[in-house]
Amino acid sequence: MNDPLLEPFDLAGLRLRNRVFSSSHSPGYNVDGTPSDRYVRYHEEKALGGIGLTMIGGSSNVSIDSASLWGQLSFATDAVIDPLAVMVERIHGHGAAIMCQLTHMGRRNVSNDGAWLPTIAPSPVREPMHRFWPKEAEPADLERVVADFAMATRRAVDAGLDGIELLATSHLLDQFWSPLVNRRTDNYGGSLENRLRLTFEVLEAVQKTADGRLRVGLRMLGTEDQPGGLTADDCCAIAVSLAESGLIDFLNVAGPSLATDDGLSKAIPPAGTPLAPYLTVVAAVRAATEVPILHATRVTDVATARHAVESGVVDLVGMTRAHFADPHLVSKLARGEADRIRVCVGASLCINRLHLGLDSVCIQNPATGRETTVPQLVTRSEDPKRRVVVVGGGPAGLEAARTCAERGHEVVLFEAQNRLGGQLALMARAAERQREVAGLIDWLVGEVRYLAVDVRLATPVGVDEVWSEEPDVVVVATGGGPDPSWVLDEGADLVYSSWDVLGGHVRPFGRVLVFDDHGAERGLAVVEHLVEVGLEDLEVATPDRHIGLDLATPLGPTYLRMLYGGAVTMTPDHRLVQVERTGQSEDEALRVVLRNEYTRVEVERIVDAVVVEHGVVPEDALFRALRLKSTNDGVSDLAALAAGSPQPVFLDNTGPLVYRIGDCVASRDVASALLDARRLLQYL
Repeated sequence: MNDPLLEPFDLAGLRLRNRVFSSSHSPGYNVDGTPSDRYVRYHEEKALGGIGLTMIGGSSNVSIDSASLWGQLSFATDAVIDPLAVMVERIHGHGAAIMCQLTHMGRRNVSNDGAWLPTIAPSPVREPMHRFWPKEAEPADLERVVADFAMATRRAVDAGLDGIELLATSHLLDQFWSPLVNRRTDNYGGSLENRLRLTFEVLEAVQKTADGRLRVGLRMLGTEDQPGGLTADDCCAIAVSLAESGLIDFLNVAGPSLATDDGLSKAIPPAGTPLAPYLTVVAAVRAATEVPILHATRVTDVATARHAVESGVVDLVGMTRAHFADPHLVSKLARGEADRIRVCVGASLCINRLHLGLDSVCIQNPATGRETTVPQLVTRSEDPKRRVVVVGGGPAGLEAARTCAERGHEVVLFEAQNRLGGQLALMARAAERQREVAGLIDWLVGEVRYLAVDVRLATPVGVDEVWSEEPDVVVVATGGGPDPSWVLDEGADLVYSSWDVLGGHVRPFGRVLVFDDHGAERGLAVVEHLVEVGLEDLEVATPDRHIGLDLATPLGPTYLRMLYGGAVTMTPDHRLVQVERTGQSEDEALRVVLRNEYTRVEVERIVDAVVVEHGVVPEDALFRALRLKSTNDGVSDLAALAAGSPQPVFLDNTGPLVYRIGDCVASRDVASALLDARRLLQYL
């Protein structure tokens, strides 16, 4: 039976080889408004991997008063044309179509970046996300914006793009639609016809400039999902007006408003939330219009994507984060290797980093966005086969074993526990959200088995056992363990670690204080677990300025909903300094001292249990013993590691090479562990 995802589709005369696309987004790889080589290679990999359409240039700005905040492309000058033309040629060379998104961000921007110009909006209503007060757009501003869209369209034509997509997801165009932002009394405010006026003026100018050489679409909200904002019915009526105008070739229907942290976290939902949550909203637009419909929101797996197309709700299905995890998704599906697709687990590291001012990377695919130094596909070595011993079956050890096996080496993997997964296996016990994220282990385990790695579970090893394997290379990935003594000088023996709780070794009761000196998900995952098991008297304290300091959107708001919903007391700016018993018995309550980071004032709590999250301390005793007989003294060449180049070759091969990776080096995260393993061994 033919797979509906692999069927070709005609989009206004543009033949697409399948129904899968990657929606426009900005991963933060560009620095001057033009596509960098890193950016081109990132999209080129998807084309190489079989995608039908890649939509680039998320929030590409058309005007000087719409600053690029996240490494977006700029269509405000001709500088974008030539480098973009090169990108188009490279994408086309792999059989994929390429379109770009164009926008004026309106109030969804800042006034202290770029040219330091005031933002504009229908009315001077501040956007909560970007926190600047816009100038009310004057008639001259609107005329200029229309002209800017037309000029940007001419640049898109000159670069050879297949199409463009105007962006109306809390940007200037649909800010005019929204009663929350548009309080005008002129011809651009009041009635729906007036509020759509600017959009139609832009579309008319764009179509006149395109002159049939580009497909023109529009990405729009399916609902604002804000009190007093546009409802799903309102958005459906707008979609009908757009479709009946004859000015668009397709509609890309999204989810809710992006103007608040809460809204954005729902528009880009993380792990632990329903898949494809807005298909019902899209279905209403589909039923009311006849233009091709595109949609992309949390479509992470082939089954969900296939349902969206097969049900007739969409013509093209967006698998954007899914391609972040596996840009060769479509080619694997076409080859009958769907079980080898690396499925997105919704960890949202890609989005979280972007909203922390960093570039996007994938928690589970260390090659994404690093294609210049970390190839997506591991090639087979032409050198003689080596015997590789990997100690530790967490993410780092599994990726090390997988990479070495892909290179054609003989690999033995030792794991002391009776299951693979390391710390992620523990995190999977926290809550549904973490269970989904921990699913990234499933792909690694499947690949290790497919590549016939010799996996030995429940097998703790020492120096003698490792040397008895006569290895050429030893990779130590023994991870780390919690040590509360790094937090407390007094009372470390009275507290539990996150591992104690998630591992089921203890079950706190009564009044529980969680001290989070980590700032990311680990501490809050423990809190979520305690909420789910029914604890009602919970407090989370941190020395950071706020709870979950390293969690931006969508993760921060997601955990805040959990904390407020669970009536958890939140105490930022306080460090745990002392824990002691209130009496002689082990059943007595604990007296906890917290110190304010800024005033040094100490406060006390009486609780029944304290849980501490403070990362891990490397468990590196085996590594230190093995390095004594190694050729390289256990040293990894950092310059080669950073460049993704082979490690130095030692001519006096008096012993095996010994390396350590992941938390055995230092307490970091899953993405760092996988990157360690991959770039260290990809040319072994």
